[in-house]
Amino acid sequence: MKKLFLFVFALFAFNNMQAQQKKWTLQECVQHALENNISVKQSQLDVEFTEIAERDALGNFIPSLNINSNLQNSSGLAINPTTNQFETTRFTSFSGSATTALTLFDGLRNLREMQRSKLATLATQYSLELMKDDIALFVANSYLQVLFNKQALEVLMGQNEVTQEQMERTRELVEAGVLPKGDLLEIEATNADEQQRIIIAENNIEISLISLAQTLLIKDYENFDIVEYDYDVYGEEILLNSPAEIIRRAKEERYEIRVAEENKRIAEKDVQLARGAYYPTLNAFFNYNTRYADNDPFRRDFVTQLYENDGTTYGLQLNIPVLNGFATRNQVRRSQINVERAEYRLEQAELDLESNVYQAIVDARGALKAYEAAQAAQRAQELAFEYATERYGVGLTNAFDFSQSKFRYENAQTEVVRTKYDYIFKLKVIELYFGIPVGELKF
Repeated sequence: MKKLFLFVFALFAFNNMQAQQKKWTLQECVQHALENNISVKQSQLDVEFTEIAERDALGNFIPSLNINSNLQNSSGLAINPTTNQFETTRFTSFSGSATTALTLFDGLRNLREMQRSKLATLATQYSLELMKDDIALFVANSYLQVLFNKQALEVLMGQNEVTQEQMERTRELVEAGVLPKGDLLEIEATNADEQQRIIIAENNIEISLISLAQTLLIKDYENFDIVEYDYDVYGEEILLNSPAEIIRRAKEERYEIRVAEENKRIAEKDVQLARGAYYPTLNAFFNYNTRYADNDPFRRDFVTQLYENDGTTYGLQLNIPVLNGFATRNQVRRSQINVERAEYRLEQAELDLESNVYQAIVDARGALKAYEAAQAAQRAQELAFEYATERYGVGLTNAFDFSQSKFRYENAQTEVVRTKYDYIFKLKVIELYFGIPVGELKF
């Protein structure tokens, strides 16, 4: 028993350690969000709802069948169901019937309703895919923000190590009387400032991780972490396409346009449905009925009465609309107005898409220039810092000038990281507009 307990305890500890060691990749985060995000789940329910409406429309083509039965006890003056005569007595009776009906013609409204339900299902599916694209981009941006914060902390800690080394060396030179005490105070102040910024950077990492975990609906914030991978810049060839080509692909592939197009078709189908009310409706029906009473004068048994007291009714029912207070005409006009609104929404969606694509292209090109400028600035500040370090080492510059040079180099390193991930994200936006599926985005 003791060995079994130790085994179970070790297994639990191992599984717990594995859970704590789990680090999420970007692909895992995106996939988890698409499977668990509440907004995505709600959109999936919308799809299921419209699929049910499709089955409702299909059911309109199937004959209806209803079975009714009635068992009652009567006393006093009542109609005997087997003789249809009034009698003053006490008796028990039973009646039953089955009715089936089928719509033969209704101005093609059932057909239009089926077509409309299919369009609605397609529109909700497109809305779901659009929601997934938005969630994937949001998760990617949050993930890259965590990476930036982590690498910014690495830059700070690396620079602080240099500061502490210089602080120890300066202290020795001050004690030896080579440098004034003011240089040591300057280095110590720089170290204190960097320690404070390290704490802020650690807090930024924690906050960004919590934000990402909340997006993924992960509640174990303390053990949630991501893979610390330095992503390269992929997909730059997308910028070789002209804005007109990217816009053309976006109009063909993006779900914003598809949703607007399907909503326009739905509005047009509603006009056809409304006009169907102008036409006559023709229904066919058939009814079978029978009855029983325990005071039957012929003393027939239950089965015999049901057999001999049965009857059938069948026929056609024609309903011709003549005047209904202009309700049909008004409904048709309302539907036509909705078509015009849907056309405007489609036109606006196309304009918005063009504007968004142009903005995304400008943003990506601007991010590329900022990234290249940051790299150039980093190289320049690195050379300046190396020069300042050499001069400070031989006493040709003071601690303040050295600290300022190191601070500028540190900022240049951080800016390279920031502009790099900003550029990566904006490239992904253009790739989505170009019609590249979320699962095939290059990172």
